Amino acid sequence: MAVYASVFDLIGDTPVVDVSQLSPNPGVRLFAKLEGMNPAGSVKDRIALAMIEEAEDDGRLTPGKTIIEPSSGNTGIALAMIAKLKGYPIKIVLPGNVSIERRQLLEVWGAEIIPSPASEGSNGAVRLAQELASEHPEWAFLYQYGNEANPTVHYETTGPEILRDVPDITHFVAGLGTSGTLMGVGTYLKENKPDVQVYAVEPPSGEQVEALRSLEDGYIPPVFEKWGGYQLLDGKRIVRPHESIEYTRRLADEAGIFAGISSGAALAGAVRLAEKLDEGLIVFIVSDFGWKYLSTGAWTDDIDTVAERASDLIYY
Repeated sequence: MAVYASVFDLIGDTPVVDVSQLSPNPGVRLFAKLEGMNPAGSVKDRIALAMIEEAEDDGRLTPGKTIIEPSSGNTGIALAMIAKLKGYPIKIVLPGNVSIERRQLLEVWGAEIIPSPASEGSNGAVRLAQELASEHPEWAFLYQYGNEANPTVHYETTGPEILRDVPDITHFVAGLGTSGTLMGVGTYLKENKPDVQVYAVEPPSGEQVEALRSLEDGYIPPVFEKWGGYQLLDGKRIVRPHESIEYTRRLADEAGIFAGISSGAALAGAVRLAEKLDEGLIVFIVSDFGWKYLSTGAWTDDIDTVAERASDLIYY
């Protein structure tokens, strides 16, 4: 067993698991990349470290300087863990309707939580963080939605890992949040295996699916536009809250993978895609594990009740 110099060395190089038992089509295999294996528990560990190290390298982040970032969960948690170890104070602008585990984990690593209106969701947190960063130029605003380090780290790490481990990949599926995973991985795959198709999973406009956003709701992440998102994507799959929870439960029940709700949405999108193919190998992203969602009752309560609850509670 290897010994690592730092927990930072554990970020990335996550495993891939064959979950083809969940495929509706015997000609299409499904593979899940388990990003919950990162030390702070999600795919966002990759971008958090990349954004902080880039800001250190270009002088925007110096010893003792405060970091501010909007987040509804995983990015904030990852940034808080890394900031704690590196000695940076950090403020996370957090919507008022996140699950209790979000707040608890941010508090574990000493983040100061600045609440934003629950009714405005994650977009409201972004707006408030932008206002505060403008008022406090002495703070370091990393802004995951527009930070080039976000898609770049997926281009440099996640994409190569997938192609190395699953060289027969034909399709890549991931949720559309900041769009960094889709843009970085998708660009790498298409450059190195042009026949690979890239699909985004998003909720219907106006509906809440954990960690995902609809471009139709009026906010398009800058990294999506900078990396040519509309040209890169081969298609989208729309997944509603009920379906996301259903497939999150199927991941646990049939594959033993205790994942977060966005992973269920990604699986649902992959299943819908598989239904339309004659054959193929789909890799989808399991963004995090389920420990941070237990208070939502996603695995134990009536599924219709949980889906209805999603309109009031941000699960990510």
